[in-house]
Amino acid sequence: MAEKKLKITLIKSTIGAVPKNKAVVESMGLRKLNSSVTLPDNAATRGQIQKISHMIKVEEV
Repeated sequence: MAEKKLKITLIKSTIGAVPKNKAVVESMGLRKLNSSVTLPDNAATRGQIQKISHMIKVEEV
């Protein structure tokens, strides 16, 4: 069975964001606006998504 993946895209700048949110964005591997990463769909990733949901767009792959 294939592991589920999520495509996460940064749609809002981290300028002016809370430092904790900036750290979450950086730890996910997002660098610039409109950059995307593919991460596994697990509890850790879901927790990160919940913290910065206003800054990202999430799609299932």
